[in-house]
Amino acid sequence: MEKQKSATELILETLTEKTLTKVNVYTQLYEIFADFKTELEKSAISLGKKAGKVDKKLAVEFREKGNYEAEIKIGGDIIVFQMHTNAFLFDKDHHVWNTSYVKDEPLRAYCGIINVYNFLADSFKFQRHNDSGYLVARIFVNMDGHYFVEGKRQMGVLFNDFVNSKIKNKDIKDIIESSILYCINFDLYVPPYDEVEEVTLKEIVDSISKMGLKTSKRLGFKMQSENDVKS
Repeated sequence: MEKQKSATELILETLTEKTLTKVNVYTQLYEIFADFKTELEKSAISLGKKAGKVDKKLAVEFREKGNYEAEIKIGGDIIVFQMHTNAFLFDKDHHVWNTSYVKDEPLRAYCGIINVYNFLADSFKFQRHNDSGYLVARIFVNMDGHYFVEGKRQMGVLFNDFVNSKIKNKDIKDIIESSILYCINFDLYVPPYDEVEEVTLKEIVDSISKMGLKTSKRLGFKMQSENDVKS
């Protein structure tokens, strides 16, 4: 008869497996996010030089906002890349559990996440704190550096081979360029009249002092509202 494990043994087993895995995921993602920041800066410099030759008003800027966040301003858009500091496990209905890669080693299903958000540049400029930003993509990376992307349009199609794909600088560059292309083609829509016909005094006062009326590219837009293909 197999001896029942003590609480101490179970704690040590969990620390050895799950906790160490989460630490390894964080370490891997932290290094990869540093590469994202490097590639973002390179893209900003390259695009800025080329756009500046067309018109000096077409500025492209890179800003590093600490260890876990960086952004690129391009035209009227700011694209924010933000690393989450925790590791996550996919629910049992997720497609990664159907792969032999994860079935052979379930700990490979633990991933870190880099979120990519799109904001209007004027939302930052005029401190319009009620303005909405939108999730453009989520980049999942595990302890082995295997990755896939959930995202809008081509991003969820081009970067979805979790089993075979280990993220490299070329992949990072392609993800950044795909994100930029999607965001600059994502236009500012006029909201329906009925949704903006009523305004409070505070909102109109704020709109004079800080351009405070809520603005977003598509009022009420949620990531799942479009019929784009996701991984």
